[in-house]
Amino acid sequence: MSENPVSVAIAYHSGYGHTTRMAEGVEEGIRSVAGAAVEVVKVDGITEEDWARLDAADAIIFGSPTYMGSASPAFHTFAAATSGRWYGLAWKDKVAAGFTTSGAMSGDKLNTLQYFTVLAAQHGMHWVNLDLLPGDTENDLNRLGGWLGAMGQCPGDQGAESMRKGDLLTAAHLGRRVAEHALLLRTARERTAA
Repeated sequence: MSENPVSVAIAYHSGYGHTTRMAEGVEEGIRSVAGAAVEVVKVDGITEEDWARLDAADAIIFGSPTYMGSASPAFHTFAAATSGRWYGLAWKDKVAAGFTTSGAMSGDKLNTLQYFTVLAAQHGMHWVNLDLLPGDTENDLNRLGGWLGAMGQCPGDQGAESMRKGDLLTAAHLGRRVAEHALLLRTARERTAA
């Protein structure tokens, strides 16, 4: 079995810091898994080094605020820039997942997560869902009742420091789950190759 950790990249955009808080939760979850390392890429300032880190990653977790019913314009620009990788199947068989935030309780966050799943599918990636029953209080995991990925909500007139505990814990759960799946997939591939 490989002694190198699996690399899980978080590729995200944040407009006002709320999505950054979610990304930090995802990062915490990844770091909690032995044998996993994390790479953080802010897509609105992406560099060639960042692209290389995404290409080398075993998993990529997409993140964006939900603006006007979809991912932010900065995230869409990043997604369009992946077309060369799509054409070359560079991200085929990587693990993928996603998270999003909005000011409204719904805010059409599901549409953003669906956008991420289609992007991942076009790249031939393996999507990891949330696997949680819905919570009841704002401190519970999956309090917003999503299954495709982690959702966060914070009123637009409140700063990122007001993000709800349950949403950040849900983000950490997603990061942990993706890291575990990346490790499982690597183990299966190594056994098949042996």
